[in-house]
Amino acid sequence: MIFEIKRDSDFSIHNLPFGIFSSAGRSPRVGVAIGESILDLQALADLGMFPQIDKAVFAQNSLNAFIALGKTSTSKLRLDLQRWLLEEHPILRENPAVLVSQNEATMHLPIHIGDYTDFYSSIEHATNVGKMFRDPANALLPNWRHIPVGYHGRASSVVLSGTPVQRPWGQAKGKDDVLPKFQPSARLDFELETGFIIGKDTHLGQGINTAEADEYIFGKVLLNDWSARDIQAWEYVPLGPFLAKNFATSISPWVVTLEALAPFRVAGPVQEPAVLPYLEYAGDQNLDIQLNVVLETAVGVSTEICRSNFKYMYWNMAQQLAHHTVNGCNVRVGDLMGSGTISGPTPDSYGSLLELAWSGTQPITLADGSQRSFIENGDTVVMRGFGEKDGVRVGFGEVRGKILPAHK
Repeated sequence: MIFEIKRDSDFSIHNLPFGIFSSAGRSPRVGVAIGESILDLQALADLGMFPQIDKAVFAQNSLNAFIALGKTSTSKLRLDLQRWLLEEHPILRENPAVLVSQNEATMHLPIHIGDYTDFYSSIEHATNVGKMFRDPANALLPNWRHIPVGYHGRASSVVLSGTPVQRPWGQAKGKDDVLPKFQPSARLDFELETGFIIGKDTHLGQGINTAEADEYIFGKVLLNDWSARDIQAWEYVPLGPFLAKNFATSISPWVVTLEALAPFRVAGPVQEPAVLPYLEYAGDQNLDIQLNVVLETAVGVSTEICRSNFKYMYWNMAQQLAHHTVNGCNVRVGDLMGSGTISGPTPDSYGSLLELAWSGTQPITLADGSQRSFIENGDTVVMRGFGEKDGVRVGFGEVRGKILPAHK
């Protein structure tokens, strides 16, 4: 190949995720991550490499127009790039400017998000929350094993990895308070998630069945669903999350295609009782994606606090999309669907501080001996994920966010 790629690189030749970047005073445009570099697709289009595609698609500040070309076009382009890189295509070899160092690039939010939905699909997470706040003997609500529960989030506050997040204000009511108080959240948390990007429009009244779901999912990102647990506890009855969730959601800059993740498909958990027919599915619909969370303190202490895996999810993406649209709700290119917190079966695989520190009753200890029950000002949360099998590694990079003090 034209250049070497480190064995542990997230952005191997098997991956080739898409994103939006700018560099050297040039406008944002479509690129593909390869090793420590970015392939400039606008530059390649100008050199005549994609004659069947309007060059304007690659000069956009989001991937929406590119994704809307459809998988026949986007998948072919990705496979062509793989072949050209492996064969050291003369255009690539003779035009080094088509490769930009990631260190010299500025990444941008990869998609224009029209709508954002977040699910609640880890049975371990739902059970842990139920044990903490409801009845330990009956932790799951009666509907949980029958429907992929979700809520409609706020698309306007989805931000790119690296964007600082300010501690939110809101109402909270402690168990000993007579009245609620208006204050900055004292129980700020992360939620380890992934998100998938819709790649094809539907019309109002049209559903997507589980067999069709792959046609409508372009790719995936890492996602941190920031959560203010004290605000959430007071507001969520009767209509669910609102201010506790909509102040910020962070996503990673590179969208990993569903095709690149195909080698990591695995069977999901057994679903009991049997689901209704519209939620039945065939084949392996879960993904073996290894995930971890690192907390970096304001003074530079870094501690891995969680290791989990996307394969634990009870409800899979096909079921989530089928349920989301079964009532005729339409979806559009660029819509974002969050997986819900990804928790595993062991305490070190819980995907939130709420669980790791068990609602503040069992603080976790960091590498310097300090402790955390919830996130403090100056803390940075970093999430990473990758799949690896038979020498093939496909990763997401990272999603990170630093917590700033609340507005005065």
